[in-house]
Parts: sequence; structure tokens; C-alpha cells
Amino acid sequence: MSTTRIAVALLSLSVSLGLATNAAAQELTPKLYDSMRWRMIGPFRGGRTVGAVGVPGQPSVFYIGVNNGGVWKTNDYGRTWNPIFDDQPTGSIGAVAVARSNPDILYVASGEGLQRPDLSVGDGVYKSIDGGKSWKHMGLSDGQQIPVIQVDPRDPDRVFVAILGHPYGANAERGVFRSANGGKSWEKVLYKDENTGAIALEFDPSDPQTVYAALWSSRQGPWENGAWQGAGSGLYKSTDGGSNWRPLTKGLPTAKEGLGRIGIGVCPGDPKCLLAMVDANEGGLYLSDDAGESWRLINSDKRLWDAATTSPRSRSTRKTRM
Repeated sequence: MSTTRIAVALLSLSVSLGLATNAAAQELTPKLYDSMRWRMIGPFRGGRTVGAVGVPGQPSVFYIGVNNGGVWKTNDYGRTWNPIFDDQPTGSIGAVAVARSNPDILYVASGEGLQRPDLSVGDGVYKSIDGGKSWKHMGLSDGQQIPVIQVDPRDPDRVFVAILGHPYGANAERGVFRSANGGKSWEKVLYKDENTGAIALEFDPSDPQTVYAALWSSRQGPWENGAWQGAGSGLYKSTDGGSNWRPLTKGLPTAKEGLGRIGIGVCPGDPKCLLAMVDANEGGLYLSDDAGESWRLINSDKRLWDAATTSPRSRSTRKTRM
């Protein structure tokens, strides 16, 4: 058989096998999944959920804090959920934190920590020392909205909270608070004024004495989609455990450029790498390679940070959380 005939025969065989394979795949694939259905793994309620946390070393255990539905726990990877906060006087949850050095210790921040037309407020911080079986109120009742709790990964008694404050008016109990005794007492360590609260907190993963915080000047109006933002927003850093703070401004938008809410994150593998989702006239995702000393805009796509609109009337709906 000539070389040409062999080549034609092999080509014909390849095409035939390909067509047969494609035909079989088109025929069999739907039968493999047409009886499968998506199912919700719970909890079975609607609404927003901004607080969620796992437990290091316990891959099947998770907690979620629902904005107006309390705290829930799963021990089986999310297959079933149980409410563990229903006997407390508030169901509005802004954050849930587990102490890494002792996962039986939980902290819950009440109050959604969201600026939006419809929201629910809370009454301070709660603590459990038995994995959520019982709770104790730990103060900061007038904060109303607490979006973040950070627990020192080495010391379960060293806790920071970001308090956004009253959504519809001024109040003094807002900013960043620190406790060195597990919430028995609190110290206000970062504060600007009665109109500016704290919206974000992060530890340096290699050194919990280094803390980053974002302040946000904002208020809701008493009507639908009424909102106000002031000039007090900004990003701050402490390198002495929260006793002293300095602003981080190089490369970031200013108040005159519409600076509002900031969401921050520290890269786990490189503490000098920081990301910030910034709400501003020219907002977007910013990157720092030098632990916050300077920043550059790396993505201005508004789908990342301005999900609703650029209208100042609706800025309360913007999504800049990280």
C-alpha cells in the first residue's frame, strides 16, 4: 500500500473515531447529570450574611452571622445548621470571630455594619467560651453597628473591634476599640470625631502588633437612599499594637476626590502586600507592595467597587468590603 493510501486511511479512521466519540459524548453526557439538582444547604432563611468564619484544625466547623437572623453553627461542612444565638436580645450580626489559639472562644459583634436604607442595629459585643453554647454581653452597647472583630491569633484576650456607630446620627462610641482582657474593658484607640466610624481592621499575619484600620465618615438619611459622606475617611496603621496610629495616604484618593469607604486585606504569604478596595470618584482596587507606605490603582472596573451607581444619593449601597 502506498504512503498516500496509508495516510488517507489513517485520516479516515481518526475522523470516524472523533465523530463516534463526539456522538457518544453528546448522547451520554446529559444522562449523567439530568437527574441532579442544586440544593440549598442552609440555613433556610433569606437576607444578607456578612459574618462567616471557619475554625483552624476543624474543617467541618463553620459559624455564620446573619444580618438579622442571629448566629448559626455547622459541624458537618454545612450540611446542617443550628441556631446558637436565639436567646440573646439582638439578632443583628455584623461579624463573628474565633480565637485561633483557643477555638472554644468566640466573639460576636452585633449590628450589621452596613450603610443602606434598610438595616438593623445591635447592642454591642458578645463572647462565648464554650463554642457558642452560652454567651455573655461584653459592652459597647451604644456602638449600634460593629462590622469587624479581630482576635490576636496568639492571645484570645487581645481583641480589636471596628465600630461604625449610629447610622442616623452622631455618637461618640465609634472608631477602633481594643481590649486586653477578653472584653471585660475596652479602650478607644483610634477616633476622629462623632461622625466618623471604623469600617475595617486587619492584622499583619506575621506580627499582630501591626494593625491596619479604615475610618469612614457616613450617615443615612431618614428617607430611602438618602446618604451622606464626610471628609474624615481614611486608612491608618499602627505598629505598636494599636496605641499609636498614622494615616496612609500616598497614592490613595483624598477627601476632595470623594474618598469614602475602604476595604482592606493583607496578603497571607507576604505581609508587605496589601490590597484596598476604595470608594472614591476614581475608585477601584489599589495595591501596596511596601506595607501601606505607597499605593497604586490596579483595577478601576466599577463592577468591583460600585455595584449600584456613582450618584452620591445612592453611595450607601456601594460594595467595598474585603
